[in-house]
Amino acid sequence: MIYDVIVVGSGIAGLMAAIEAKTEQNKVAIITKSNLFKSNSSMASGGINAVLDKKNTKEINAHINDTFQSSKGLGNKKAINYMCNRASTIIEKLEEYGVNFDKDIQGTILQRSFGGASSKRTCFVGDKTGGAITQALIKKAREIGVEFLVNNFVLNLAKYKNNVSGVICLRKLDSSVLIYPAKSVVLAGGGYAGIFRGNSTNAQDYTGDLLAVCLRAGLSLSNMEFVQFHPTGFAKTNYLVTEAARAEGGYLINSDGERFINELDTRDKIAKAILKQQQKGRKVYIDLRHLSLEKIQSRLPGLYNAAMNQAGVDLSSELLEIKPVAHYSMGGVETNMVSTSIKGLFVCGEMASNGVHGANRLGGNSLLEGVVFGELAGKKAASHAQDRHYLPIDYNIVIKDIKTIDKIFDSDTSKNFNAIRISMGNCLFDKVGIIRNRKSLIQAFDYIKYLRRESYSLHCINKERRNNVELTSILELRNALEISEAIILSAQKRKESRGAHFRDDFPDINKEMNKHILVTEIQKGYFKTQFQASKWIDFLKRTLTNKT
Repeated sequence: MIYDVIVVGSGIAGLMAAIEAKTEQNKVAIITKSNLFKSNSSMASGGINAVLDKKNTKEINAHINDTFQSSKGLGNKKAINYMCNRASTIIEKLEEYGVNFDKDIQGTILQRSFGGASSKRTCFVGDKTGGAITQALIKKAREIGVEFLVNNFVLNLAKYKNNVSGVICLRKLDSSVLIYPAKSVVLAGGGYAGIFRGNSTNAQDYTGDLLAVCLRAGLSLSNMEFVQFHPTGFAKTNYLVTEAARAEGGYLINSDGERFINELDTRDKIAKAILKQQQKGRKVYIDLRHLSLEKIQSRLPGLYNAAMNQAGVDLSSELLEIKPVAHYSMGGVETNMVSTSIKGLFVCGEMASNGVHGANRLGGNSLLEGVVFGELAGKKAASHAQDRHYLPIDYNIVIKDIKTIDKIFDSDTSKNFNAIRISMGNCLFDKVGIIRNRKSLIQAFDYIKYLRRESYSLHCINKERRNNVELTSILELRNALEISEAIILSAQKRKESRGAHFRDDFPDINKEMNKHILVTEIQKGYFKTQFQASKWIDFLKRTLTNKT
């Protein structure tokens, strides 16, 4: 089957891109690795930022300033301006698509405070905002004729003379390799925090697959060292305690009963503060006991039920133990808003590094970024596909992918891919986690390099090709280890502490490193890292030059 536009990913960014790309004349499809409803977007709880009054330039500028301040000097103010100014229109569009935001008795959308924000601007649907938006967008996409190709694992991009010509996939149903030709492709496959397996709010299959695909296609990754650790995950299960719990008045207390941090400070500061409490032998809890049961159940129903079911804790009368967990990745594929250096290829959502978040994401901006830049990517993809011909497919790449799959099936192994995944996650959290240094990064790199070599000796124990979960897991692991190296190399090169990246051997910001770090794969298994001046610095230079 051929399509005008293919979108990879069924989170908010991918769904919005597909909706915007679809016209009565073209064919648009969404490819998903698993089922349609599984995405980080659907699990996002707290809300989506927006200044609802389009004429309130003071508040819009405050949103822009808060976002840029949170980026710690690495934000692209052009992209930030675009996102914040587009926010109110996006909320209107989401309401039109069926998102029922919480409202007061006058019908005005309610907004709550989020960490790092100078005013209340986070719109919400209880503590299920992401799920509500995702469901509304899926319904809209179906209504307008977007096709869904589920359970397809993207192996590589097809290119012709630096133009995208299609997507090469593994059909999980029968382990066959398929090619989907397309005039435009939008990648919106989410982030890579799932590689911190056992220490992450992400599902275990969020392994940065599409970032590895982009590396192999010759694109650069940017800001990979910036991984945001959410301060509050369940201590035992990693389930996310939404920031909305603190926005609604929840406290953070230690096992001595002391509050030790401003609960609405930025996530990097809170995560480090909690870690320091734990290093001193103290446990940390979220405390909602001073809130009424009615308020907890109305504003935080998902959290209340999860605490009861997963931890046996009644939040209205008991403390819930929490810990920091890997949650969101600010790094990703280098983009100019949504465009890449490959013609016809657009990237949006968490897997894109467009400069909106810089070194540290502001709470409530992830859903906004996904919808805003998903919309833009869809428009650009549709425009690019219009009146263009389909380009040739390089079947050498396809044959190589077929041989890779056959090889994984053909041999036997004595190694356990799940044990390697767990070892990788623990190594990354311990050595490349909230606090890093030269020694820990060297140790991590050596170990990840070893695991990467081991991963190529993994083979399916079960030789049945129909819905073989081992095959997908092995491919995911190889991608995750590739992305892990990119993170470690970037963290080694950034000899300072900035935003979500904290090195105790370089604890301060180094103004000379107000730059992005790009990672490219010069050949299989070998990376090159280099500095690139901040896009905001470049933007300033161009502005000054134009004025003179």
